[in-house]
Amino acid sequence: MLDADTLSKIGIAARAATDKKAFDLVALEVRELTSYTDSFLLCSAASERQVGAVSDAIVRQLKNAGSRPLHKEGAGRSDWVLLDFGDIVVHVFTEDRRAYYGLDSLWGDAPKLDEAALGIGAPATSADR
Repeated sequence: MLDADTLSKIGIAARAATDKKAFDLVALEVRELTSYTDSFLLCSAASERQVGAVSDAIVRQLKNAGSRPLHKEGAGRSDWVLLDFGDIVVHVFTEDRRAYYGLDSLWGDAPKLDEAALGIGAPATSADR
């Protein structure tokens, strides 16, 4: 089980993403499968511009909570942004890029965190947009 601080961070990130209309959120506990982080948050956005807006909102909200990213890959108008906060790594994709890389399948053995653990309602899907 993830510690309270990590759960709090991933919940803040998930709420920031959903506030910017990200969809298909999936949170995975990967600490038993990898040595570089405890959890992943995967989410999709409708366009490259929205990927930037979602990732900016996540960074802003986590900074407000006292966490700064250790590393950021992709920026502005990109189809995939990776935000590394140490204990959580957030991936914000366009739908096409997410399908192409298939991280959901690649990390399919990892336990998923439910919406209640993230502090969000049922995650939005592409059909909800």
